[in-house]
Amino acid sequence: MRYDSVTDVIGGTPLVRIDAAVHGLRNIDLYAKMELFNPFGSLKDRAAWNMVRDQVTAAAERGDTVVELSSGNTAKALALIAGMHGLPFRSVTNRMKVPEIKDLLLLLGARIDELPGRSECLDPADTDDPLTRMYHTVSASDGGYLHTDQYFNDLNVDAHAFGTGPEIIADLGGRVPDYFIACVGTAGSSTGVARALRTHDPAVTVVGLVAQKSDFIPGIRNIDEVHEVGLFDPGTYDTIEAVSSDEAIDGLLTLIRRCGTLAGPTGGGAYQGAVRYLRTVDATLTDRRTAVFIVCDRVESYLSYLRERRPELFRLPARAQSVHALTDDDLAAAHTIGVADAQEWIDKQTPLVVDLRSPFAYRALHIDRSINIVDDLFEEMLHGGLPFGRRQPVLLVCPVGEKSARYAALLARMGHQDVRSLAGGVIAWRDAGAALVRD
Repeated sequence: MRYDSVTDVIGGTPLVRIDAAVHGLRNIDLYAKMELFNPFGSLKDRAAWNMVRDQVTAAAERGDTVVELSSGNTAKALALIAGMHGLPFRSVTNRMKVPEIKDLLLLLGARIDELPGRSECLDPADTDDPLTRMYHTVSASDGGYLHTDQYFNDLNVDAHAFGTGPEIIADLGGRVPDYFIACVGTAGSSTGVARALRTHDPAVTVVGLVAQKSDFIPGIRNIDEVHEVGLFDPGTYDTIEAVSSDEAIDGLLTLIRRCGTLAGPTGGGAYQGAVRYLRTVDATLTDRRTAVFIVCDRVESYLSYLRERRPELFRLPARAQSVHALTDDDLAAAHTIGVADAQEWIDKQTPLVVDLRSPFAYRALHIDRSINIVDDLFEEMLHGGLPFGRRQPVLLVCPVGEKSARYAALLARMGHQDVRSLAGGVIAWRDAGAALVRD
């Protein structure tokens, strides 16, 4: 086929049947919508183009900068589209969690601004958050920015309500699938596809998948974060279920090794969550049903993520001292401490306070006399040598107390005598009116 522009290639992705010998469902035909075949490699190509297509020419005439609060596929697609139109692109994020994505964005010429923020899915009314202040700056009509605003922009939803959803129906011969299972990130694709499917058949069952608490799956929000997304409406979904990073990796491996599909962790989570949910209804069915999930992007950008969690896949020795190796008993033994008790402990015994947040968040506000060791570096130090001994009392601090509790559990398993986690993290400390200092 011949096209005038690479953006003309966005959409029209194939719907591929997953062999029943792989998923084991007896009465359900399972299909994957292969969004990894979009020209920039992901589902986000649709939303990125739909959010700028009617504005990019005028933006180029003004010399605007395209900007988005993104650390992943949306940023990648927008950087490419901006470059095609001679525009700079700026990615604003509270943290780049996947090194390959950061390297690729830099290769594409993007500017990356990492700012302190409680969540990348910000609350625009929270004027104390530096990430929110940046949001209001780039949203100003005369600010010189084309702000795509993926978490609140209805054009994100429309890209799928008028594109992805109708394509699924057409590929099924005009029929609506009985089940649609989708991971929830910005909620644009799940909301848009659900809207299109229900327009034709309100009886379709829509399952939303989120990451488990304290877990990280690229492209999927956890159950707390998802409620901070402007496009998220719990009424879109008949049920919302959590998947773990282990399940996402298991699903990814199945899609790669059994189905010849180079799916990333989001696609793996969607597959594994879909099969798990559908097994609960499969045995009760007496007629054939169909189900669709989305393979959002490709695996190549997540090799470091996989290497960290499954080193054996790369013929590397497993790390025994890793938060990913903790058992439920380890986590139950973690010593957590509330704000008032932490203040008393700090005053009387002066434990070493270690703040695990990003340097940007630490510099904005932190507990006085704490030191900053970002969590990724902290985990590396577990193997190369921590800057304190096993007898040193330590208070670990993170945004909401979940990650610090995991590290407290790990250090206890390693023989450290008095390591505690601040319950509720810096947010609880601030909300209690306890003092925070700023660099």
